[in-house]
Amino acid sequence: LLNAGRTVSYIPPVVSRSGNQNGDLTALTAEMAAGEVDVLLVVGGNPAYAAPGDLAFATALQNVPLSAHLSLYFDETSALCDWHLPHTHPLEAWGDARAYDGTATVIQPLIQPFYANRSPHQLLALVQAIAENPQPNPPFILPDPLGLLQETWAAYFAEARTDGPLAAEGVPLNDFDSFWRVALHTGVVPGTTFTPLPPAEVDARAVTRAVAAGAGTFEPELVAVFRPDPNIWDGRFANNAWLQELPKPFTKLTWDNAALIGPALAERLGLETEEVIRLRVTFPLGDDADVLAPVFVLPGQADGCITLHLGYGRDVTGSIGEGRGFNAYTVRPALAPWHAPLSALEKAGERYELATTQNHHTRAGRNLVRAATVAAFRENPTFPEAIDGPAGGGEELPSLYPEYVYDGYAWGMSINLNTCIGCQACVVACQAENNIAVVGKEGVAEGREMHWLRVDDYFAGDLDNPRVYHQPVPCMHCEKAPCEPVCPVAATTHSAEGLNEMTYNRCIGTRYCSNNCPYKVRRFNFFDYAADNDLINLMYNPDVTVRSRGVMEKCTYCVQRINRARSGASREGRTIGDGELQTACQEACPANAIVFGNINDPDALVTRLKAQPHDYALLAHLGTRPRTTYLAKLINVNEELP
Repeated sequence: LLNAGRTVSYIPPVVSRSGNQNGDLTALTAEMAAGEVDVLLVVGGNPAYAAPGDLAFATALQNVPLSAHLSLYFDETSALCDWHLPHTHPLEAWGDARAYDGTATVIQPLIQPFYANRSPHQLLALVQAIAENPQPNPPFILPDPLGLLQETWAAYFAEARTDGPLAAEGVPLNDFDSFWRVALHTGVVPGTTFTPLPPAEVDARAVTRAVAAGAGTFEPELVAVFRPDPNIWDGRFANNAWLQELPKPFTKLTWDNAALIGPALAERLGLETEEVIRLRVTFPLGDDADVLAPVFVLPGQADGCITLHLGYGRDVTGSIGEGRGFNAYTVRPALAPWHAPLSALEKAGERYELATTQNHHTRAGRNLVRAATVAAFRENPTFPEAIDGPAGGGEELPSLYPEYVYDGYAWGMSINLNTCIGCQACVVACQAENNIAVVGKEGVAEGREMHWLRVDDYFAGDLDNPRVYHQPVPCMHCEKAPCEPVCPVAATTHSAEGLNEMTYNRCIGTRYCSNNCPYKVRRFNFFDYAADNDLINLMYNPDVTVRSRGVMEKCTYCVQRINRARSGASREGRTIGDGELQTACQEACPANAIVFGNINDPDALVTRLKAQPHDYALLAHLGTRPRTTYLAKLINVNEELP
C-alpha cells in the first residue's frame, strides 16, 4: 500500500531474540536427556507444561542433578525441580520495560512484597557473582533490586549523556540523580525512543504478486491450528477465576477450551457441539500423540482447520485452574508450533458439557444490532429509525412515569459498534472495579453468571463465512425505567442525575425488577460468593460494597467514580470537565468504543455522538428512553478491491 515511511515505521526489534527459540529448547532438552546438564535454572515460564509435546521436557528434567525454578506460582515445572523460588509479583518489584517504539520505562513497586520473594534481577546477579567467586567470604546476600536497576541505567546515562535526545529532554548532563528523578516523574526514560530506520525501496505489490504466484497450494485434509487462549493466554493465568469465567470472544465459552470446528466440517463428520473427539498428530520424528477434546461448532471457522487453544489441561496450578479443559501442548510439534496436519480424527463416544453464555439473556426476534453499508448510510443517514423509530421511541406516547428535570449533571453513554472488537476487556474491568463475584462453571451453566456488563455476539449471513457483530450491553439507565415502579421496597430508584440506582441493603430479592427489565441486565446473588480471607479481601475495591446473598445488582455507571470526581470538582469550585470522568469499562476499552459523560453539556463528546444521525437506542419502541445508546455499524464494502 506504499505506506512505508508514512504510516508505517521500521525500528530495531524491541525484544532481542537470537536464533529459533524452539530450536534452542530442543537442543537443551536433548542435552538434559543425555545427562549433559549439571545445573538448570528456570527463570519464569513453565516448560514442563508448555514445551511442545514431542520434546518430552518433563522427562528430560528428571535427569538433571540440580534444578531450581523461579516462578510466581508453584506449577508443573516447580513440582519437578529440586528448588522452587518464589518470584516477586510485578507490583512488588523494581524493574524496567520497553514500549512498542522502544521507549523505556522504570517500573516502581506499588506495595511491599507479601512474602520472601526474589526478582529475576536479584537471582541472576547472585548466580553471576557465585560463578565468578564460588567461595566468597563473607557469603553473598541477595543484592538490592533498586541498586541493580540504577546501576544499569547509570551505565546508559554515562554513555548517552552527550547524545542529542538527552539534551533535548532538558536533563542535567552531569547529574545521574536528576536524570533518574526525571525518569521516575515522567514515567519514561529520556532519550530511549528508537529512531525509525529508512524504509527499503521495494515494490511491495510486485513482491506480493511473486509470492502469491509461487506459493502453490497446500491442502492437507485436516489441520490443527494452535493459538493462545484469549483469556488465560498460554496457561499462566489459568488460576485466575475472573479470566476463567470471562466469556471468550465468538464462542462465549467459560472455564474450558474446545476444538473449534466449522459448520461444513462438522456436517461432513457428523459432529455436534460437546461431542468428544480424539485428535492425533504424527510428529516429524515419527511418534504419535493423541488428545481428547470436546467439539464446539463455530460459524466462520475455516473449513478443514480445527483450532485448539493452549493453556488448559493444567495439573499443578491451584484449585481454580487444575483439571479444566484439555492440554493442547501434548500434540504441538516443536518444528511447527502453530499448525500441524492431523493424522487421525475419530469420535470418542463421549460427551463433555461446555458452559457458554452465547444463548443467555436472549431477546429473540428483536432487532438489536443496526448495520448498513456506507453507501446505504449516505443515502439514508437515519436508517436505524426505519426499524422501530428514533431513539426516543418515535412519537411520544402517554406515560405513567414522571418527567424529570435535571438542573445539573445528566449522565449518559454512547457505544460505537463500529470500533468495538468484542475483546471483553470492558467486562473484566467492570468485574474488578465493582467487586463482582464469580459463580463457577456450574453456576454459568445454569445462567447465573454475575457480570454487570456483557458483550453479545451475533452472526449474520452464510454460516461458513458470516459477518460478526459485537454489542456491549450494560444497564441502559432508562429515563422511563420499567424496573423502578415494581420494586415493593424502593430499592431501585431514579437519581437526580438520571441514574437508575440500587440500594443493596434495602433489596429483599423479589426479582420483580429483573422480570420487568427488557434488556436482561440485572443479576441476582443466589449464594454468598464473596470470600472472607485477609489476602483475598485485598483485591476488593474499597469504594464499592461487597454484596451478600439475596441481593439484586447491576451496572451503576460507576457511581463511586462519579462521586469521587464530583467531590474533587466541588473542592476546586468548578464542574466536572468533559473526559475527566471515565467509567471502568470506558477506561479499559482498547478501541475507545465507549464514551461516557454529561449529556446536559452540549459540547461534551457523548452529547455530540448522540447527535449523530445513526445513533439509536435498544428496543426504543418500548418507550424506555435509555441513557445508553449506540452508533450503528457501518460496513465499508469497497467493490474495487481485489
